[in-house]
Amino acid sequence: MPHAIIFDMDGTLFQTEKILEVSLVETFDYLRDSDEWKGETPLQTYKEIMGVPLPTVWKTLLPHHSEEIRKQVNAYFLEKLILNIQKGKGALYPQVEETLEAFHKEGYSLYIASNGLTDYLHAIVNYYRLDRWVTETFSIEQIESLDKADLVGTILEKYNIKQGAVVGDRLSDIHAAKKNGMSSIGCRFDFAQEQELAEADHVIDDFSSLDEVIRKIENLHV
Repeated sequence: MPHAIIFDMDGTLFQTEKILEVSLVETFDYLRDSDEWKGETPLQTYKEIMGVPLPTVWKTLLPHHSEEIRKQVNAYFLEKLILNIQKGKGALYPQVEETLEAFHKEGYSLYIASNGLTDYLHAIVNYYRLDRWVTETFSIEQIESLDKADLVGTILEKYNIKQGAVVGDRLSDIHAAKKNGMSSIGCRFDFAQEQELAEADHVIDDFSSLDEVIRKIENLHV
């Protein structure tokens, strides 16, 4: 029986980098216009923490602002991200569509587990029609703990999954795999950090090599 594969979204399937800067600049322009921010847009800081839940993002980028302001900024940023997705400014990584289609045809069950918010994820799934291959997309919003390991655990329980892999670019993905007894596949893409990837069971540099890694994992469980 083919295994399940659970994918992260940002920095794994979707090239968030392509819409991140323009959306973040637009958001901090909004803050500057409201006299709530002075100076440059903290793009580099965001890149360094990319992959954490958005509430954590705004606590990091806006440590001295009120929770109310952070909620307003979060809503504005989400709106800009979705608009830029719908305008076609984003992109999937090379070979993502071909890889998902091939796995789907071979009978693998495919899922997405992301720290992104539900509306944002739906915008990507709908624009690129990922639901042609992906059974269900899960957002960290669905988990009270905001812990990706719990999110992955929810998927395993709902679909009675016993074996498989989690594919992602950050430590939260790797830990989510390990805490749930799954293989971890790190993606050496835009936001990945080498010290985090070092904890993964396997690492890929592009999607074309994912099939080989999945075969290797399955052979270990035969």
